[in-house]
Amino acid sequence: MNYIGEHLLPGQLGHFFIVLALVSSLVAMIAFAKSTNSTDPLLERSWRRIGRIAFGIDAFSVLAIFGLLFYIISTHKFEYYYAWNHSSRDMSMEYLLCSIWEGQEGSFLLWSFWYGVIGVFMIARGTKWEAPIMTVLAFAQVCLATMVLGMYIGDTMIGSNPFLLVREKFADAPVFSRADYLSLPQMQDGQGLNQLLQNYWNVIHPPILFLGFASTILPFAFAIAGLWKKDFTGWTRIALPYALFSTGILGLGIMMGGAWAYESLTFAGYWAWDPVENASLVPWLILVAGIHTQVVYNATGHSLRATYLFFLLGFIMILFSTFLTRSGVLGDSSVHSFTDLGMNTQLLLFLLVFTLPGLALFAYRFKGIPHIPKEEETSSREFWMFIGSLVLFLSAAVITWQNSFNPIYNKITGQNTAAPEDIEFSYNKIQIFVAIVIGALTAVAQYLKYKKTAGGWLRKIAVPTAIAAVITVLFFVFSGLEYDKKGIGFQAAIHLAFFTSVYALVTNLAYIWIGINGKLKAAGGSITHVGFALSLVGILISSSNKKVLSYNTTGINLKWDERSKEKPLENLTLIKGVPTDMGSYMATFVNADSVNKNGTISYYRIDMMRKDSSESFSLYPNLIRNTKGMEGFSNNPDSKHYLHKDIFSYITYAADMDNRDDTAQFKKYTVNVKDTVYYSNGFFTLNAVVPNPNNKKYQFQPTDTALMADITVFSKEGSRYAAQPVFYVKENEARFMVDTVFAQNIAIAFSRVLENQKIELQVKESNRMVPFVALKVYEFPHINLLWAGIVIMTIGFGVSAAYRSRQGRLKAVNKI
Repeated sequence: MNYIGEHLLPGQLGHFFIVLALVSSLVAMIAFAKSTNSTDPLLERSWRRIGRIAFGIDAFSVLAIFGLLFYIISTHKFEYYYAWNHSSRDMSMEYLLCSIWEGQEGSFLLWSFWYGVIGVFMIARGTKWEAPIMTVLAFAQVCLATMVLGMYIGDTMIGSNPFLLVREKFADAPVFSRADYLSLPQMQDGQGLNQLLQNYWNVIHPPILFLGFASTILPFAFAIAGLWKKDFTGWTRIALPYALFSTGILGLGIMMGGAWAYESLTFAGYWAWDPVENASLVPWLILVAGIHTQVVYNATGHSLRATYLFFLLGFIMILFSTFLTRSGVLGDSSVHSFTDLGMNTQLLLFLLVFTLPGLALFAYRFKGIPHIPKEEETSSREFWMFIGSLVLFLSAAVITWQNSFNPIYNKITGQNTAAPEDIEFSYNKIQIFVAIVIGALTAVAQYLKYKKTAGGWLRKIAVPTAIAAVITVLFFVFSGLEYDKKGIGFQAAIHLAFFTSVYALVTNLAYIWIGINGKLKAAGGSITHVGFALSLVGILISSSNKKVLSYNTTGINLKWDERSKEKPLENLTLIKGVPTDMGSYMATFVNADSVNKNGTISYYRIDMMRKDSSESFSLYPNLIRNTKGMEGFSNNPDSKHYLHKDIFSYITYAADMDNRDDTAQFKKYTVNVKDTVYYSNGFFTLNAVVPNPNNKKYQFQPTDTALMADITVFSKEGSRYAAQPVFYVKENEARFMVDTVFAQNIAIAFSRVLENQKIELQVKESNRMVPFVALKVYEFPHINLLWAGIVIMTIGFGVSAAYRSRQGRLKAVNKI
């Protein structure tokens, strides 16, 4: 059948370049492997030339695939399933680009793109390690190419092709028996980008994070090359700048995700020990451990075996996190995980083809790796650096166990073992002691000498120690950490962690002048430590002193879904146009406005004014309608940023969260004085029937004919409210006035006078009587210390990588 309106050429080109990428990366892998093993210089150069050409073709093919997919998405060719499932016509250009990495196929392409960039760079450098390193890189490209191949071998699917047509995806659907299926209404637009991904951080964070993921292959490849060539020591200085770059970029990518979560998610923080977050943190911790043992080896000859192990495991844990994230093992335990595409076996093989040969080669060559039998002096820098590396590795191991056991156990056994009730504390109670130890070691270790330290180092560190102690005491006197949960032991650990963090901050700042005489180019390690310590200080203060500002003072308690973690008393209900008490502020819900043409995003203007009128500002949290057929809305917070704090807000409920009409009906009740009527959230009592009321609410005259029902409403929460509906006669026509108790979403009407001194009341319950929102507001004190620390730490990694690279080039020149 010839289908009308399909554009098949981009897809056909995409298929071609996928196959070309697979074949060329396979040729590059074989050629570079041949070059590595060749003993004939002519053959070695010949194979390396073939490998370079093949890898160049692979890199170009991946770029072409990426470009073709973006063309299909940006021109709204919805005959392609990837465009139809991940984009829509109303998306701006940057979100159309982001839709590429919303799906698994696109994220694999992003990963492969960075491998191409890294490979071309390594070829351009042209060191003696090029061939074995490029063999590993090309093999990774082979694996990633299979992930988007989309071919069947028998009944087994190899990869998932991003150029699949919708009619191929749903081949059995009757609608595709029509040649003009693209003219149908459901094919005129796509499903759109997931609402939580429609954020500017989605443009920045995934590319940086995947560069971090991809770059971890470099320390791994150097370690494999050393084992393969039996040149166990020649790579260590050359590899150090790459390891520093990889760790710095990966850390930056992880914390960009934290910043995104802080701005876009509603768990009121930047880290929730989510399984996918943890899976990315683990390789970072292991690589940091590896960098420190590598520095130790370069200086003393110790810890080379540990360096090999850490660099191998760093990349292996990236692959393990890929398996966890993409296999569906995590299920609903993470907001970041991909859906299962039926590629579990392939993902597991991707992990195993690097893990088993890599660790087997390490075990086989283990005895040949240089090792100094004599233990390090306990007064030496290398001893405590190794202890710190070991603590980081154990921290990573514990996180991996906590992160993986339940999902994998449940997947294997088919059971549903529950995670700990307080997931965050299950991690925090262990990692707080890691922070204490690492903070202390970061503070002290640089003041020690390699091999053995004389007693004079205590004098150098005495003044920084005293300054750190004074800063800590002053902070506790004038501010302090207000965390008062989980017992005295955990609280003491938090306070000790704060001191060690301040200690590490002060001593490393001092070391830049005391230890290296202010030479900033050589101060990369100290700058990194300063950033790390400042981040810890920011984490401890902002988390411990975080407080809720939006305590409900209105008495209007909304009903929350039983699965919701929201606490009614921490959500302030704001009625439109009514200034409402919120601690030191008056908060006013001004209006709601949709800024996009489809009305899928609603911004809520909340005006905040201090009670002393010293400051006023507006917050604009929004609700975005869920995409891809899901009902409801997702919350996007907004914050007011100060130098010393953030005011963080998000909408937890809004009266206009859907566009349905108010279908609630009045129910009729016949009552007498002192009778009680029940409603869903309490009951009310008719106290009396008052003729011709004349009060602040009503002004009837003695000559009028009017009756007012004096009613007291009692809520389940124990609150009381007055309701005064009126029945009256005007111009010989019976009329009535409804009185509404907004706090209880209940309207009461006095509709008729009956016999025997009875009256008819009508009652309606509805949450759509008046525009309102429920607002959650937090204050995060000194959170900018965390973000500043991350920036400084990343700069430190960059300074250190540049310095070590320059040192390596100078040593190479001196050898010549």
